[in-house]
Amino acid sequence: MTTQRIPREIIFVVILLAVVVGTTTMSLLIANQTIPNVGNVRAVGVGVYWEYTCDTNVTSIDWGYLEPGETKNVTIYIRNDGSTTVILTMTTDNWNPASAPVYISISWNRQNHILTPNTVVETTINLSVSPNITDITSFSFDLVITGTEYV
Repeated sequence: MTTQRIPREIIFVVILLAVVVGTTTMSLLIANQTIPNVGNVRAVGVGVYWEYTCDTNVTSIDWGYLEPGETKNVTIYIRNDGSTTVILTMTTDNWNPASAPVYISISWNRQNHILTPNTVVETTINLSVSPNITDITSFSFDLVITGTEYV
């Protein structure tokens, strides 16, 4: 009885086909959703800058592409440009779509921070996307950083 050998080319094609089918199947099972965003920044009573030397104003933050369940952090610097001590607050406004804040949250490490005149504080802003986000392919909002006179 003679044994037949399978040519190497056929074995290679079968292995390559198995890899392609396996990769395609895996990509169908993994749900990716990237969400582009740029948030506008409004400052009231303070200056918001990209560096400690306060040379470049922050007018928008490009959060880049976000995946469900992802958190991104951005560092900015806030300076009290006034002559009185202020207390810092951050709010958001003008979400588009209106349902975005259900799945997207923003926070920072300076809420109610007291800032004396002509001082600069390093600030970290965190944007988190829920792993359960649905039906949102892009979003936008205004970030409002306010320095209110502290009495």
